[in-house]
Amino acid sequence: MPLSALVAAVLLLLAASGRALAASQELPLFREAPAFRNGPGCAAAPTIHIAMTLDAAYLRGSLAGVLSVLRHASCPESIAFHFLATRPRRFRPAVATSFPSLAFNVYRFDPDLVRGRISSSVRRALDQPLNYARIYLADILPSSVRRVIYFDSDLVVVDDVARLWATDLSPDHILAAPEYCHANFTSYFTDRFWSDPVFPGPLAGRRRPPCYFNTGVMVMDLDRWRAGGYTRKLESWMDIQKREARIYELGSLPPFLLVFAGEVKGVDHRWNQHGLGGDNVKGLCRDLHPGPVSLLHWSGKGKPWLRLDAGSPCPLDALWAPYDLLRRDDRDDLFADV
Repeated sequence: MPLSALVAAVLLLLAASGRALAASQELPLFREAPAFRNGPGCAAAPTIHIAMTLDAAYLRGSLAGVLSVLRHASCPESIAFHFLATRPRRFRPAVATSFPSLAFNVYRFDPDLVRGRISSSVRRALDQPLNYARIYLADILPSSVRRVIYFDSDLVVVDDVARLWATDLSPDHILAAPEYCHANFTSYFTDRFWSDPVFPGPLAGRRRPPCYFNTGVMVMDLDRWRAGGYTRKLESWMDIQKREARIYELGSLPPFLLVFAGEVKGVDHRWNQHGLGGDNVKGLCRDLHPGPVSLLHWSGKGKPWLRLDAGSPCPLDALWAPYDLLRRDDRDDLFADV
């Protein structure tokens, strides 16, 4: 084969490979959600700020979460969304296409902020830098955002989020979340942690005995967070874990427990019916906790969109499906079968 022909063939192959790679990195297409408008009495409604993350693996879940919030809100036009992403330009069009009238911003989260502080966890997804973005909300969001609700990307809200926003953080709480004091708090840290003469010390001086809380749903006072330097306090525990001693096994949760457990303003459990994704290893099906439900959270390994696509959903995954905006050729009408 002549050299020119060989070069041409190689270039053709490289171009084809480039197109295949680009195609593999394309985001799925999503449908446009209905427009949600404020009802009577919303003129004096406060602006509710909600923060979430955006990435390729969880984008479908994030959009479903946004739709669920808007669908059940009494004043949806009074809600402002703040998204954190490592590549904002990649994800902004997906949000704008599905929610043309949504008030939102997408901010860049620099993964280098945490890359040197992350240690291996029980599940690879928990080791991704964006999983730690919630630590930096007070630094990334504008100072004009004084309070925010943080939501994970694997949940749906089935109640008016204004009720959660109304949580009273006075006089000096930094964050509010449902607490689970029946959980074995000691199991979230290693024997190395508990045997150390210094590490457990900060837990002893709390207002109440420390309890587990799930960081996928939090109401956060960003003014108090900034004033108290809480980003650095969380980072300091991550630095100990990375450089000094392995004191926990579970991603970004333990630093929050070490800084805030026993100081959290309790919220009704209805606002985080979590664990629906099963455990962090097998992702087994789970039932709801006893009591009313305002928010369903598929924390754990099993995500509803993956189980639905695989044809092996858990029973409760059917409650997530109506909020799925993924476009399918044979189903373009939102809520057509609801």
